[in-house]
Amino acid sequence: MQSNKEPMKDFDKYYSPMSEAQLKEACAKIKHVALDMDGTIYLGSTLFPYTLSFLKKLKDNGIGYSFLTNNPTKSVEDYLKKLRNMGIDATREEMNTSAVSTIDYIKIHHPEAKRLFVLGTPSMIAEFEASGFEITTDDANDVPHLLVVAFDTTLEYKRLCRAAWWASQGLPYIATNPDRVCPTDQQVILVDCGSICKAIEYATGRIPDIVIGKPNPGMLTVIQERYHLQADEIAMCGDRIYTDVKTAQNAGALGVLVLSGETTLETAMNSNPQPPITALNIEEFGKLLIKNNPNPNY
Repeated sequence: MQSNKEPMKDFDKYYSPMSEAQLKEACAKIKHVALDMDGTIYLGSTLFPYTLSFLKKLKDNGIGYSFLTNNPTKSVEDYLKKLRNMGIDATREEMNTSAVSTIDYIKIHHPEAKRLFVLGTPSMIAEFEASGFEITTDDANDVPHLLVVAFDTTLEYKRLCRAAWWASQGLPYIATNPDRVCPTDQQVILVDCGSICKAIEYATGRIPDIVIGKPNPGMLTVIQERYHLQADEIAMCGDRIYTDVKTAQNAGALGVLVLSGETTLETAMNSNPQPPITALNIEEFGKLLIKNNPNPNY
């Protein structure tokens, strides 16, 4: 595949392994942008200065957008409140979390499962309860139908041990997301769901039966069905190759990596395959997208 430029030498605003003609064709198809959140539109509690103008330009050019996050620590309402506090007025329809996708998965694939043992925050547990599930206690006699492990910022050691026990007993075991760490603007490493699952695996030899959230294509499939789109009319934009770009690949959408979060340019250029588009941030991707829009409105 023809390259636009030598990546490490000439990278300034974006890079694509596609030819200019292929890049223009791919961008011209896009009618909806699925946006990762932490590391893409904000970092921790800090909104990137270009996010609001990027969203406005999408709207002005008739391009829809949704927010996707693998972080299940907050309910949809909590995320909407966080976005409102940052100046982003989003709707429930525009907000998709790995917790909601996990709930949907359980209802479809384990309709008999009503009692769950959940490693998760109170906000996430409340969302499961509001969906009709009963959450079991840290008691060997309070037997659940299914184990759910999530990114739990309120994690207690004894509950981790209980989760490991239920995993060792062969219960259906679902993880909300594969992330090893969560992006942050603080000087700390936030141990995420994937790392918690690794602890359980090391203790029990058991891995989750399924990992929901990106790179599972289901979150993009929901968007595709909701807005009556073809897969190649959606761009999945985020700061991670192994979740965001991989999700696009698995769903047949356009994968866009931004370098405002976890992934470095060196990592992006050494990945195989390379992301279809690597941009410094969503602002630069927005410029590229709108420039190639069939009817650009600057």
